Amino acid sequence: MKNVIIACDFKDKEELNSFLNKMPNKRPFLKIGMELFYKEGPLLIKELKQKGYKIFLDLKLHDIPTTVYKAMKNIALLDVELTNIHASGGVKMMEYAKKAIDEVGSSTILIAVTQLTSTSDEALKDELLINTPMNETIKHYAKNTKKAGLVGVVCSPLEAPIMNELGLISVTPGIRFSSNNADDQVRVSTPALAKELGSTYIVVGRSITKADNPVEAYEKCLKEFL
Repeated sequence: MKNVIIACDFKDKEELNSFLNKMPNKRPFLKIGMELFYKEGPLLIKELKQKGYKIFLDLKLHDIPTTVYKAMKNIALLDVELTNIHASGGVKMMEYAKKAIDEVGSSTILIAVTQLTSTSDEALKDELLINTPMNETIKHYAKNTKKAGLVGVVCSPLEAPIMNELGLISVTPGIRFSSNNADDQVRVSTPALAKELGSTYIVVGRSITKADNPVEAYEKCLKEFL
């Protein structure tokens, strides 16, 4: 199951295709997020699936349970490999999302975001008014995720050991090579450290998409992580 997912944080399909054309003999697992999906819509996902790409549709749904249920029914029809919601929406919301996928009969794996990798301990306490330490908060959200019937979470690689303890898969963004900047991420790691910590999937963006040689950078990630 372990794999490297490339975060395709591009503004439109043209920019995405320009990147993918640099990897003509590869069919990597791709993360399509809000920016690209809201620009191009479901048709892009269908096109990528037809070309043989696995997709993590990263939309992080967070709303009342009924709204999430209805939205997830539409997402489930795209039959992507992974999609996600926010664990902070609560157990009932997560249950409704899972119910939608099950009713459609999709094989999509639903996971939940615990805390964004851009959230620091200070922001958790001062902005979100959560006084519980980060690791405890994340573990509690993960337990709620499991209670709702989901099989995994999005978290920092630093929290992957917690998920392994709970029997959950971990999809971990915030991956950089040691020579790269952290940019807007706070809780980051290298592919090698993510492997050591037990991540199931790593999500790698700029370290591959902005590399002079994306194929070489992608293969380096595979070598370090798998």
